[in-house]
Order: sequence, then structure tokens, then C-alpha cells
Amino acid sequence: RTQAEMAHTCRGTINLSTAHIDTEDSCNIVLSNGGRTYHLKANSEVERQRWVTALELAKAKAIRMRNNQSDDSGDEEPASQSDKGELHGTLKTLSSKLEDLSTCNDLIAKHGAALQRSLSELENLKLPAESGEKIKAVNERATLFRITSNAMINACRDFLDLAETHSRKWQRALQYEREQRIRLEETIEQLAKQHNSLERACRGAPGLSSGGAGITNTAKGDVQSAKGEASDEDEETEYFDAMEDAPAFITVTADPKHHRRSGSNLSGASEGHPEDWNLEDSVFDSSNQTSYNESTCKDLLPKKRRRTRIPDKPNYSLNLWSIMKNCIGKELSKIPMPVNFNEPLSMLQRLTEDLEYHELLDKAVKCESSTEQMCFVAAFSVSSYSTTVHRTAKPFNPLLGETYELDRLDEFGFRSLCEQVSHHPPAAAHHVYSKRGWTLWQEITIASKFRGKYLSIMPLGAIHLEFHSSGNHYVWRKVTSTVHNIIVGKLWIDQSGEIEIVNHKSKDKCQLKFTPYSYFSRDVPRKVTGVVTDADGKAHYVMSGTWDEKMECSKIVQSSHGSTSSEGKQKTVYQTLSPKVLWKKYPLPENAENMYFFSDLALTLNEPEERVAPTDSRLRPDQRLMESGRWDEANVEKQRLEEKQRAVRRRREAEAVEALEEGKDYEGYIPLWFERKVDPMTGELICVYKGGYWEAKDKQDWSMCPDIF
Repeated sequence: RTQAEMAHTCRGTINLSTAHIDTEDSCNIVLSNGGRTYHLKANSEVERQRWVTALELAKAKAIRMRNNQSDDSGDEEPASQSDKGELHGTLKTLSSKLEDLSTCNDLIAKHGAALQRSLSELENLKLPAESGEKIKAVNERATLFRITSNAMINACRDFLDLAETHSRKWQRALQYEREQRIRLEETIEQLAKQHNSLERACRGAPGLSSGGAGITNTAKGDVQSAKGEASDEDEETEYFDAMEDAPAFITVTADPKHHRRSGSNLSGASEGHPEDWNLEDSVFDSSNQTSYNESTCKDLLPKKRRRTRIPDKPNYSLNLWSIMKNCIGKELSKIPMPVNFNEPLSMLQRLTEDLEYHELLDKAVKCESSTEQMCFVAAFSVSSYSTTVHRTAKPFNPLLGETYELDRLDEFGFRSLCEQVSHHPPAAAHHVYSKRGWTLWQEITIASKFRGKYLSIMPLGAIHLEFHSSGNHYVWRKVTSTVHNIIVGKLWIDQSGEIEIVNHKSKDKCQLKFTPYSYFSRDVPRKVTGVVTDADGKAHYVMSGTWDEKMECSKIVQSSHGSTSSEGKQKTVYQTLSPKVLWKKYPLPENAENMYFFSDLALTLNEPEERVAPTDSRLRPDQRLMESGRWDEANVEKQRLEEKQRAVRRRREAEAVEALEEGKDYEGYIPLWFERKVDPMTGELICVYKGGYWEAKDKQDWSMCPDIF
């Protein structure tokens, strides 16, 4: 299949060119691609080997087809004049062949009629009886030939008519698509020119200062009203109408004085007495936060003073249209982008940034109730999006085999390791161990599409979190991120979708809904709501807040069925006690707008450190040059690294083809610090940490690391 066909395949297909083929035992085969996994079972080991060989050959063929269509890093060119000429040549050849078929059709009819006449004349001659019988038999066979020829001639005529009709349709459709593409390019180019002229007019307008004297740099000023943002947007901006999808429940705050009764008198009340909520001195009361640096000092003073700023972002101008016009409908990871659209962090570092509010998990360890613990896990899952509200720049795509470590064992009690385990599709494996009682691991594959007006980013893969003492094992997935106004207008990002967090030990669940932004909605922008339920489906807590500011938790004391909505669904009314803040976003550091809107933690992620692996993202030269403000040099270095990676990939593919031709097994790229296993919770094939990295760091033995920089 071509890439275009693969983008519109039916449900249940899998792209072999990027699939992993593994064998579990003597009869089982596992096919995985991103977040999709298929388990196949053969009748015998011989049959399994035949299937594996056939799949490997098909995979090699698919890889060759993909390489013929486009380069691995996306150096795809628009349709050239030679491509158009080739297409017209193909159509011309087809027309010529149809004309030949029509000529053959006429010749068969002509010669068949002549043969029939000759045989008839021969039959009328006066010949011996034996010869007459033979001529009669030949005449009968000629008649059968004439009947068969007529049938073939009719079939050919029908085919010709159909082919000519469809040929005209194809030519009209091709012409229409070509005109549509030209019209689209002209329209977007016009918009881009208008945008540039408006920017120039804005810069030259009197009375507009770049400093923005009327704006104070406070934490409150950093969080703008979504309504205010919308006024700056172009009228073409795509909005989602949240009013059409009303919430499934209503929350009413109860007066604790009127609920000092036993739980048996409450319909659907959560465990314990309502007054426990007010008297609790548990982790809920210690969930208020100050700032990143202050909270870290409460436990242990850092051994090393971390940096608090990076060089300011240079003000480089770039013709966005010249890059974007050939990217519509393509995979983002296959588009060659200059560093002007990046931020000086890799995707591995962005993944590690999810740990900014790790203290939520430290507090969750202390929870005695699994539903209470679920509240903190839910708040942690939402907190990972808080830094994205202003971060519209693209992180660097990691090179295959690139790693990133964040060793904060002495300061915060955890150490984190990421590795890029696949290039197409891009996949990163992540493992975090905390000596304060929890372990987190995940393998995330990023799928993304540029749609002209907006960019959709779909993280695929499950996130696992396990608490050591209780054995509670939580699993959830990320929501879709959308970057709006790619071509014209101010860039802004939104999160939408649902997260279902499941505790596989206690069967507790939390369903979180990220409401997409709507200009016409009366709801709070970037709203997140959810309910924590136990294994029996009884609701215990209501979660509410926004993904860019804070999350609150309210204990349910009573639940009842409310009125029926216009859609015919009956809403549940939860009577709750006063909410408690579980998580609140740290204020951004001073001058953040000139430092890519990095948080305090993000400013330290690319800080040079000694003793890290030679594949660590901190040592990536193009990223380091960009952070220093030397963007032109960074672009040159980025192209060098990508070409080096392409050469390695081509050599690996050649080795795979050679091994298959010799009948040998070829394992392909094997991650260095992670290994592929079937996840018992989800049934997917994922990369899990196999150990050895921190021991290698202690010994400073990096001999097994590849040369990727």
C-alpha cells in the first residue's frame, strides 16, 4: 500500500513497514505498531516459522515501497513537472493500448468472417464423401470459434466502452484535484501575505510599544482569559461547541452541619462520616503548594544549585508559508523543520517534564484509602498539561538511541530515564523509580497530523504507576493536544478528550473529561471534571478544575438522580462537602515569555551535567546551539545529524534484506536500556526498563552506547 492508502485503511489493518514482529513461544506471534498489538497463533512451530518468514519478507517489501515514496525524515518534494509528465504518459500509454485492443477486436471479426466464407465455399465443392464429412466437422468447429469469438468481441467492446468512460472520469477527477490544490495553495499564500502585511503595519503603528507598559508580569497576568484570546483569533479558527455536550452530573455543595449523621442514612454516601472531611489532618490538608523551588527545600536542600534562566529567545523572522504549504496531511515527524519552530528541549525532556509535580505521588503514598489515593493520581495526570498552555513550539525529535536521565534521587527521591526506542513511528520509553514508594513507566508513540488550520497531536500508549507498599497499580492514557492557528493568527493550544484511570488491584476508576474550548460556552476555559468511583460503581469524590491552573477534590455525601436532559439522559446530582485544592500550578519564572515560557523545572532540564551517557539529550549539538541563540549553526548541525541517522537506517535496512535472502533472522534495532514485553494489564507489546543504566553510570562504562551525535 502507498502512504496515502495507509492513511485511509479500514479498521484492523497494520502498517508492516513500522511494525515489530516478535515470537512469544513455539506457536504465538505478536505484531505491534504504536499503541496497536495483534496476537496470532499458529497450529505448529513449522507453520509459525512460515508465517514469520512471510511477514518479514512483506515488511521488507513495505519498507522498500515506503522509501520509494518518501525519505525517512520527510525530505518530500511537491509534485514536480516530471511527475506530472509521467502521469500523463501513463494515461497516454493506456489510451494507446485501448486503441490496439479495439484494432484487434476489428481484425478478429474480419478474419473470422473470411474463414467462415471460405469453409462454406469449400463445403459446396463436389468432393468424395469422406472429405465432405471432414469438411463438415471443420465447419462446425469454425462455427464454434465464430460464436466464441463473437462473445469475446462483445466482452472486449463492453470493456472498451467502460474503460473509455472511466478514463474520461479519471482525467476529469485528476484535473479537478489539481485545480483544487492550486486554489488551496493560492488561498493560503494570500492569507500568509495578508498576515505578514498586518504584522508590518502593526510594528509601524504609532503608540504601540513592544514593552507593553500596561501589563504587569504577575502570575495572574500570565494566565489570560480564553475569551480575551479569542478576540485576537481569526474568524476561520475552528472551535468546538461545548454546549452541545452537557456534563453528565451536577455538583451541589452541602453544609457539613446538616450532615453529621451516619453513612447509612445517606444515599450513595462515600465511606466514612462527612465530618471526617473537615477534621482530616491527612495528605489532603498538606496539598497546598507554593512554588517549585520552595517545595523542594522543605524536604532536603539541593546538593547543586540549579540554573534559573537561559539565553533569551532571538527574534528571527521566517517565511512560514514556504515550509508549511507542502506539509498538509503529512505526518509531523516526516516534515523537515528548521529549529525556528522548536524549543531547546527534546521530546524525551518534555516527557520527563511530566514529573514537575511529583510530590503529588509522594502524598498519594501516604493515603490509606485507595479512592483517596486515586484523587492524587488524577490530579497528577492533569498536572502534566499545565506547562503546555503557552508552549506552542515543537520539541526536538529524538534520534534513535538517544537517552535522557534526570537523577534527583538525593533532592526529590526519584531518578528518571528515557530512551528513544523507535524512529518511525517515533516512540519513547520512560521509567521512573522513587525511593518514596512509587514507580512509573510508559512507552509513548506520538502520532500527529497537520491539517492546514490546526495541528493534532495524539499520544498513543499507556502510563503505568505502581505504589510499592499497597501494590495499587494505576493505568491511564493521554488526551489529544491541538495547536490552532498554524498559518494565520496567534498560536494557541487546547487539550480535549477523556482519561480513564483504572486501579487494577482495587478496580477503582476515575473518569476525567477535558472539555474542548468553545467561544460560546459559559464554562470556565480549559475545564476538567471527573468522578472517582469504587469497584461497585459507587461515587466517592468529584474532581474539578482546569488543566492549566489547579485541580480540586470534593467528597460526596449524597447522590441522587436529577432531571432528564434534552438528549434523554438522566443527570446525577452529587451533594458534596467544600472542595480542597490538591494541585495548583507554580507561577512561571520572571522573564518566562523570553525563555520559551519554560517553568523552573524546564529551565534545568538541558543544564549541562557531568557523567551522563554520551547519548544524553544534553549533549545534542543542534539543541545546544539553539539554546545559545545560534540558530543558523543549529540548522546546519540538525541537517548533519538527520543525514547521519538516515545513513544508519539505510545500512540497517540493507542488512535486513540480506539476512532475509539468506534465510536468517534479523532482529533489527534493539533498545539499549529497555526490552520489549507483553504488558499483562493491556496486552500490548511495550518497552520496559531492564536495568543496567545507573550501574553503568556509577562505573562510567558507556562502551555499549552507539555514536549518534
